[in-house]
Amino acid sequence: MRQDRWKSIVEWPLVGAALVFLAAYSVQVIGDPIGDAAATVDKVIGITWGAFVIDYLVMLVLARRRAKWFLMNIHELAILALPVLRPLRLLRLVTLIQVLHRTAGNALRGRIIAFVLGAAVLLTYCGALAVLDAEKIEPDANIVTFWDALWWALTTITTVGYGDHFPITATGRVVAGALMLSGIAVVGVVTAAVASWLVEHVTAGATAAVETQEEPMREEIRELSAQVERLSAQIESMAERSTSSGLSSAQST
Repeated sequence: MRQDRWKSIVEWPLVGAALVFLAAYSVQVIGDPIGDAAATVDKVIGITWGAFVIDYLVMLVLARRRAKWFLMNIHELAILALPVLRPLRLLRLVTLIQVLHRTAGNALRGRIIAFVLGAAVLLTYCGALAVLDAEKIEPDANIVTFWDALWWALTTITTVGYGDHFPITATGRVVAGALMLSGIAVVGVVTAAVASWLVEHVTAGATAAVETQEEPMREEIRELSAQVERLSAQIESMAERSTSSGLSSAQST
């Protein structure tokens, strides 16, 4: 399929563009650059935005059913076209998680660990950036520094939710909703991975304990078998002697 070939070609370049966007966006949101620095950051963000636009247009052209693809990917167009949804461009970093998932090896645990760690770190950091970008300009906001945003993202993605920091803007609440749903998924995967690890180690420990106790039992069984064989040989020998003495007595009379 032509779209699949295009994806395989641009996968890593788009990952690189997403990482560059993340770096520039971080500088813009956290550092609040001014003057030439702000202009440079805007140019970098504009170039990465252009890469995403090109990818979107090529995917649309290569689609077999363009109308259906357009409707199924209307969110991509909204993220690219609406400035208020600019923080959601960080969703492009999901591609990086997919790449980590594929390159983590064939072991299921390695894939799970790569996915969980990558997803948790990226979601937390990107959620903090996105909500800070949406909230910091509001006069009544209570998320005004990156550390406030990072604390909020950690408590949200872990489903703790202390409530000391919360978004008040529409964009911030959209980010919060996405982070909540993602947090449920990540916590579920973490729980499953920990449970699998515990079951495996408990099973391995029980197997080792059984094997440790099994060898002495086998040795005792071997010794008992040897004693039974000796007793059987002695009984047979006594029976033969008794039979021989009985025949001798009969012949003498």
